[in-house]
Amino acid sequence: MSETHRPARKTPMRQALAEAAFELFLERGFEQTTVDDIVARAGVGRRSFFRYFPSKEDVVFPDHEGCLAEMTALLEGAGGRDPVAAVCDAARLVMLMYAANPEFSVRRYRMTREVPGLRCYELSVVRRYERVLAGHLRERYAGAPDGDLRAEVVAAAVVAAHNNGLRTWLRSGGEGDVESLVDHALGLVRQAWGDGSGSPAGRRPEDDVVVLVARKGTPVWRVVQSVESALEG
Repeated sequence: MSETHRPARKTPMRQALAEAAFELFLERGFEQTTVDDIVARAGVGRRSFFRYFPSKEDVVFPDHEGCLAEMTALLEGAGGRDPVAAVCDAARLVMLMYAANPEFSVRRYRMTREVPGLRCYELSVVRRYERVLAGHLRERYAGAPDGDLRAEVVAAAVVAAHNNGLRTWLRSGGEGDVESLVDHALGLVRQAWGDGSGSPAGRRPEDDVVVLVARKGTPVWRVVQSVESALEG
C-alpha cells in the first residue's frame, strides 16, 4: 500500500511577513530594512504587506492585536468576580503570549532596546493594554468614591507588576519560569488592591461594622473582648 502524503500546510501570510521581516532585521538592522525588502523576501507585493500591517513598526509586534482581543473577551466574561483578580488574569495573557515563543520574544525585546522608535511604539502598545484594564475597572467601580481614580491606579499597578516580571525573564534571555515571576509580582497587586469578594467598590477592613447586644451592667472589659472576638472572626 502506498503511503499517502499530505501537502504541507502553507504558512499564513501574516506570519510569513513577520518571519521575513525579522530575518532581515537581524541581518541588516531595523533602520536599514525597508518594506520593499520585506515583501521581496516574503515573495509578495507591497499591497499584501499593508493589508496586514499599517507600518514597519507593526510587523515587530504581530501578535498584540490578537492578545488585546482575547483580553477584552476575558474581561467581558468576568461577571461579578473580584475585579482586581480579573484584570490580573487578563494581564497574564500577555505573558503567556511571550512565553509561547521565547526565542522570538527575547529577540524582539533586545531589538526594542536598541531602536528608540520601537521603544516608543512598544510603550504605546502597553498603554493600550492599560486602557483596556482601566476601562473594565471603571465599569466595576462605577458609583464608588474615587472609582475612576481607583481604576486608573489599579490598572497602572497591574501593568507595572506584570512588566517587571516579564522583563526580568526577557533580560535573562528567556531563562527560568516566567509564570512564577509574573504571578509573584501580580500577587502583590492582589494583596494591596484586591477585595476577594467581587464587590465593585471593594471592602476595606475599616468598613466593617459590628453590632453587639449586651446586658445592662456587663463589664466593659467583657464588651471589648466580645467586640475583638467578632472582628477577628
